[in-house]
Parts: sequence; structure tokens; C-alpha cells
Amino acid sequence: MEPFRFEPGPAPLLISMPHVGTHLPDALARRMTDVARTVPDTDWHVDRLYDFAAALGANRLIATHSRYVIDLNRPPDGTVLYPGASNTELCPTTSFDDEPLWQPDQAPGAEEIRQRVESFWRPYHKQLADALAAIKSRFGMALLFDAHSIRSEVPRFFAGRLPDINLGTADGKSAPSELAARLIEAAGEADGYSSVLNGRFKGGYITRLYGKPAEGIAAVQLELSQITYMDEAPPFGFREDRAKAVRPHLRRILETMLEWAKETKGVSW
Repeated sequence: MEPFRFEPGPAPLLISMPHVGTHLPDALARRMTDVARTVPDTDWHVDRLYDFAAALGANRLIATHSRYVIDLNRPPDGTVLYPGASNTELCPTTSFDDEPLWQPDQAPGAEEIRQRVESFWRPYHKQLADALAAIKSRFGMALLFDAHSIRSEVPRFFAGRLPDINLGTADGKSAPSELAARLIEAAGEADGYSSVLNGRFKGGYITRLYGKPAEGIAAVQLELSQITYMDEAPPFGFREDRAKAVRPHLRRILETMLEWAKETKGVSW
């Protein structure tokens, strides 16, 4: 199986979905625990949730393999993203609930991790970089939206219930402040949903690496609470009734990005 699917579009917007994949190669699955084989920490159904992306003209980059194979939103050298907080690794060894993912003595070593970087991490990031470069070449600027989701309660990472809509711009480093202000305003207009900008989830490696406002690339991460669109307990079913309610607000956030590009950068497509 290829490490990603890429769906091109005419708009200056790329939606990256690095944690939606569920595939585990058989050789790895045999070494993993029963819990790991259910891939509970997946950003479940995010590609289905954003089914309106094509109508906006967005490009979509969709990972196929589980984050347990390799985490595409981590630095390839394993540098910790959130110093002082609990972190999962480039090739995770524990679940979000601190359960072991690998059977005894089966966790990947340094050479295996290097091979996974070459086989899965680098192809995804090459496609991401190439797509952004093509967008920027055509429009003079590019928008990157890193789409994520997570359980509404994960004590390992945060206390209590997470806000529903968690926007991140790496504390203002990955996107212009005017764009960020428009996005959190759009999120705040979503009746019945809580929102925050640069809260617990400020943006991972992808947002931080590719967001370069001074060079014309604005990157934003959205960590969506999964309770807004699915069942958070196994078998992690998609809830169309919930998705139908939250989708218009997600669409409005993406439309706000595109409107900002038209109004402030003069781009059209």
C-alpha cells in the first residue's frame, strides 16, 4: 500500500491528514499488542468528515498507514515537540492511555525507525512540500490546513474535556495574526461548540515546519474533539448526525482561509 493518497484541486489550499491512516503491515501487526492492532489513537474518519473539500477546490493529502507505524507529525530525528509535557514518539511505543503497543522485545530499534522514515515519512513530506511549492508557484502564496482529531478526554495530555475546536498557529509563528483572528472568530460563531486558539494544541511538526508567513505560506492546525462527529469508544463509529451539525462550521473555517487569501493576497482561481 502506498503511504498516502493525494487528491489535487485548483484552490491555493492544501489539507493534510497525517493521522487518519489505519493500515498496519502484517509483519508489524504480528509484533504488536492486541490493543495496538485496533489503532485506537487514529484521527478517525477525518477524510470522510471533510468530504466537502473538493467542492472548495482544496488539495488533499491523506495518510494511509497508522501513526503507530510512524508519526508523520513528528520530527524525523525524534525531537520532542512539547517539552515538559507527555509526548508520543516518532515511532510510538505506548498508546494515548499509556498502554504498550509492542509485545515484549518487539519495539522498533534505531535501524528499523530509520527505514520507516525512508519508506513512509519522507514520501509523505516530499508530496506535502511539492504540493505547497506548486501552489505557491501558481498563486504567489499557499495555505496549509493540518486536519486532526482526538478524543475529548485524554488525561495523559490534558485535564478535563478538551474544547471542541482547537486551532493552532504555533503561537503566531506559522500564520499571520490577521488570518488567525479571522479563524478564531469563525470558530467562535459555531453555536454549541467551544473553541480556542493556541491552547493545548498549538500545531505539531507539520504546522511549525511549513508555516512560513514571511515566505507566503500560512499553516494552521485544527485538532477537533472527536465527540463532535463520532463515537469515541470502540468500534469508533462515524456519527453522521453529529457530523452533519459540525461540518458547516469546519467548512466556514476553510472558507475563511480562502477568503483571506482573495482579499489580502489578491489570488483567484
